[in-house]
Order: sequence, then C-alpha cells, then structure tokens
Amino acid sequence: MASHQALLIIDYTNDFVADKGALTCGEPGQAIDKGIAKLADNMRKDGDWVWFPTDVHRPFDHYHPESKLFPAHNVRDTWGRELYGETGKWFADNASKDTVKEFDKTRYSAFAGTDLDLRLRERGVDTLHLVGVCTDICVLHTAIDAYNLAYNIVIHKSCVATFNPAGQDWALDHFEKVLGAKVVK
Repeated sequence: MASHQALLIIDYTNDFVADKGALTCGEPGQAIDKGIAKLADNMRKDGDWVWFPTDVHRPFDHYHPESKLFPAHNVRDTWGRELYGETGKWFADNASKDTVKEFDKTRYSAFAGTDLDLRLRERGVDTLHLVGVCTDICVLHTAIDAYNLAYNIVIHKSCVATFNPAGQDWALDHFEKVLGAKVVK
C-alpha cells in the first residue's frame, strides 16, 4: 500500500549549509544534518516518499528576482549545489530507490514552476513533512503553497534552520498559528 506521506528536504546544499557556502546559514544549518538523515531513513523504511526539492540557478541570470537580493548560489553543476553532509551521503546511498527523488526548483517554493503537486496527488500523498533551509524563506514559501493546496503540514522543528533566530522563531510560530501546521520536535 502506498504511503500518504512525503518528506520534503528543502535546499539542503553546500551553498546554504557549509562554512564556505555562498549563502550559508552556517552552524544552525549544520546542526540539523544528522536529524534530517535519520528522519529520511526512518520515513523511507516506513515506505514514505523522500524528495529533495533543490534550488538551482544559472550563472549571471540577471532576470531572476533573487539576483537582486542574494549573491550567486546553487549554480548548476557546482560544489555549492551538491547536497550537504550526511544528508547528501544518505541521498547518494538511496537515490536509486523508487521513493527517493531530487528535483530542481527555481523559486522559493518547491511548488512554484514544478510538477510537485501533480506528482504528490498521483501518489495519493496528503501529508507533507518539511525540513531543510531556510525556515523563513524556502521552507516557509513551500508550506504556504502546501496550505493553499490543502495538504496537511508537519514541520520538524529540530530539522529546519535559517540565518537569524528571529526569522526562525517567527516562521515556526507562523507555521502553527497561521498555516495550521503541526510543529514537532
């Protein structure tokens, strides 16, 4: 029987997490690595979908709105776009599994400009577990779209991180009080 749950590991790349990443959230992002890998392993073993919506950019794309806000990051075919740490190793070890998939996204939300909603509905998924970075940017925008598409949302507090503590606290509160998400440890 197919699972009705999917884990979305959002933007967990070197550029967003590693010390030398172009747009790193640093230690807070690094501290969630083992938790994400463990959660991915548990959910895969339970038959759940484990997907990696991953930010991708072209070099010198002056038309992309983020180019006015952030330095170049997650450029295709660079070290910065590779998945980070134990989570990246977990993906490499499990990428051939039918329930594990990485896909490109070019906007904050994993739904914007992708076929994510279609693929989830084909599989009967109604509950999304969200982890990764950044809590108050890409995780938040993905959660908002998930809410508007009537998915149940679970945020794993110990597996999300961002650049500043105020943004983290605000987003966690927003998930629960405005989007009706279940925020778990």
